[in-house]
Amino acid sequence: MAAVRFASPIGELVITASDAGLTGVWFPGTGKVPAGRGDGRGPASGLLARACEQLAQYFSRTPTTFDIPLDAPGTAFQRRVWDVLRTIPYGTTRSYSDLARRLGDVRLTRAVGAANGKNPIPIIVPCHRVVGANGALTGFGGGLDRKRWLLEHEGALMMLGS
Repeated sequence: MAAVRFASPIGELVITASDAGLTGVWFPGTGKVPAGRGDGRGPASGLLARACEQLAQYFSRTPTTFDIPLDAPGTAFQRRVWDVLRTIPYGTTRSYSDLARRLGDVRLTRAVGAANGKNPIPIIVPCHRVVGANGALTGFGGGLDRKRWLLEHEGALMMLGS
């Protein structure tokens, strides 16, 4: 696994990748940052460069779509949830029950919340765009302050009336 550090307005991020795709976007200080090498060689280095470029565009408010291959470890259900997360448009939010309905069963709401919480590639897989049914900001691996910042950055909090 290769890794690179990326300076962002919400703190330094550590981005990790295998030769097949991105494996993580990590917030230092959360105790979850894996070790990786940053030797600048191999397919992973090209993926990391693309990720940094697209994150820089995102943080500068240049309209961007993240189109980087992903290689996140997870169950089949988690991957289905993460695929649905990638369909939430920039500047909008969805509730956990909205996502469960998209997956075909509103009874999956709690399971969707759990899978959302296991997302190892935040921002690129926009789990920050998921809020409670009443619009309340709920958990985020990078902390609620970062979640609020990301939603304000995208203009989504204005839609929530926050």
